[in-house]
Amino acid sequence: MQMSEKSWPAETPLSDAAETLQAAPHAEQPPTEEGGCLILVATPIGNLGDISERAIEALNTVDAILCEDTRVTAKLLLSRNIATPTRTLHDHNEQDRTPFLIGQLAQGKRFAVVSDAGTPLVSDPGYRLVRAAIAEGIPVTAIPGPNAVITALTLSGLPPLPFLFLGFPAPRSEARKSGFSTLRAAEQAGLRSTLVWYEAPHRLVDALRDLIEVFGPEREAAVGRELTKRFEEMIRGTLSEVLTHFEQTAPRGEITLLIGPPAEDDSGATDLDSHLREALATHSVKDAAALVAGIVKLPKRTVYARALELSREMKD
Repeated sequence: MQMSEKSWPAETPLSDAAETLQAAPHAEQPPTEEGGCLILVATPIGNLGDISERAIEALNTVDAILCEDTRVTAKLLLSRNIATPTRTLHDHNEQDRTPFLIGQLAQGKRFAVVSDAGTPLVSDPGYRLVRAAIAEGIPVTAIPGPNAVITALTLSGLPPLPFLFLGFPAPRSEARKSGFSTLRAAEQAGLRSTLVWYEAPHRLVDALRDLIEVFGPEREAAVGRELTKRFEEMIRGTLSEVLTHFEQTAPRGEITLLIGPPAEDDSGATDLDSHLREALATHSVKDAAALVAGIVKLPKRTVYARALELSREMKD
């Protein structure tokens, strides 16, 4: 079956550049004796020179490129004279589009999945399609390449192992601090890891303030901005120092936010659970958390979250 324009679900209008690509002759395709295949292709996070030869070859030879925004991907394709058709695959249409794509893959079509920048699926669309392809026994492979998390981690000066990538923090302060408090409680239970998030520039200052409230102003931190681009910047220091920098200089561009693991002598790290167990024997969860928070010098929210967990364990 030929994959005609009409066989695709309704498509978001493309930019002029993308339409030019759509109309250009398609590259010669290799034999498809092995059947359909889904290829996850990492693309540059800023510098277009970072695209690999394997990525260029794959993008040239698949039947279509599935991308978040055809206008963004068009810039990369034009820079390498790639004329493969592009189709959108983003958070708003992935669920509806997946059955159609799986049907096409089952008939022998080969698709590449790209994000606007970096490695697909890492805080980007594609997960539903990959899961569905695996369930149907359709081959899924990847062409590795740029990734903002790894780039920022290696430039930060913070311990690279272990690290925990957490996507984007919640957009609202209350939910964001709740998530941070859960991580702080995990640290009190023994977690020792560099923590990494993506963040929107307009929320960075508020996120740093919330981190200080939960983890304290002296925690080592770093913010990577516009990595691999002309105005690349890596700001390192304590959370307080990093916050001061961005209060004075408004952040712009793509942001990766990191904090280091707690110090070995982090106050209360080894005693939190023992203090809480003792307090919970005679106090409510709320009162026990308030009492212990004063002893171990940690945010009440953090101690309360851990107190809830221990209370459930003690009842079991």
